[in-house]
Amino acid sequence: MRFRLLKKNFIVLFVVLVVFLVLFYVTFGTNDGSMEETRKESTQAEGLNTFEFGTILSMRTSVYDSNYKQLIQNGERFPSEPEMAIVVQVHNRPAYLQMLIRSLQKVDGIHKVLVIFSHDYFSEEISNMVKEITFCKVLQIYFPYSTQLYPSEFPGQDPNDCPRDAAKEEALRTGCLNAEHPDSYGHYREASITQTKHHWWWKLHFVFERVKVLQGYKGFVVFIEEDNYLLPDFHHYFKSMVEHRKTSCGDCDVLALGNHKGLSGFRDLSTKTETAGWLSTKHNIGMGISRELYYKLMGCNKEFCVYDDYNWDWTLQNLSGTCISKPLKVLVAQGSRVLHTGDCGLHQKEACRPEEAQRRVDEALREAESALFPSTLSLTEQGPVEHQPHMKNGGWGDVRDHTLCINYASRL
Repeated sequence: MRFRLLKKNFIVLFVVLVVFLVLFYVTFGTNDGSMEETRKESTQAEGLNTFEFGTILSMRTSVYDSNYKQLIQNGERFPSEPEMAIVVQVHNRPAYLQMLIRSLQKVDGIHKVLVIFSHDYFSEEISNMVKEITFCKVLQIYFPYSTQLYPSEFPGQDPNDCPRDAAKEEALRTGCLNAEHPDSYGHYREASITQTKHHWWWKLHFVFERVKVLQGYKGFVVFIEEDNYLLPDFHHYFKSMVEHRKTSCGDCDVLALGNHKGLSGFRDLSTKTETAGWLSTKHNIGMGISRELYYKLMGCNKEFCVYDDYNWDWTLQNLSGTCISKPLKVLVAQGSRVLHTGDCGLHQKEACRPEEAQRRVDEALREAESALFPSTLSLTEQGPVEHQPHMKNGGWGDVRDHTLCINYASRL
């Protein structure tokens, strides 16, 4: 009798326990997915905040760690594969970078775009600007041979480097490090001048060879700079231009979504395109580069890296029609979708006036607004496609620059 009673009580207790567990699971278990997402976002946020700015050594470590991990910001929010990739070369003009970011936010369809910021100057101010972006996928990559990371040794300016204007005889007599290697005009290297070309070539390698999220991406990658400003129909126009190329210029190597004419005559030019041979002074803004063209450029790795011109774009023009036997052909937007806002920088030494640049942009956009988002594009001009020789600018005679540049292909 007593045994039966105990058995009955045990069964009742067991049933109560099962009911409790079911209720607990229904109440809390269904939140596991959202809790897991929260944990992922929290982990990602922590990862995005691991860059250490305290010392040169900590920054070097952070650069290599970040380039290895490649944490995608807003990846959970925008899980689809990107329709477009934009790469921004960033130095140290935060006011202009902020203008660019504001323009990116206004681009229709920006949530379908991956934006990669490639830095050669590392600061918390710039890092925080980028980390505040919530409207698209973002990846930050870091040029590991920045002069900021090597302030007193190559590729920075070694105190034993030859002075820029030293005569070669005097340099040989004093025994400064690069005495044997002035440029074509007898000048010795300036680290601050060489960095932009280094960064551009390294970035090209890294984006096409090492950025994991782009390994299956088969489209054009658009390269811009921190002092550019994108029009609201940039993504729409890019897609139209890619389709337009298929029917009107299948042999075009490059897309140029920008030009240096600003928005003058934009209403008449918005739907018009032209073809031409690629020129540094005309087609270096908003460049769309395919993987196919990248491989052509890699076939000229040495020629790019030893050519005595500190400008990446003039160097590229020299390759077009020489090392790259068939001159590069470009499909150009006559109505520019990329504006150049920078009024200071490597070549302009006057005081920066970003507020004035923003005023000019706002004024121009008001005039152009009605001509944005064209439904079709037309090819209206076809210019000659031929090698355009030019006088090299020098500044790139040091064999250390040549060697480092050549080795990016294997030392990323």
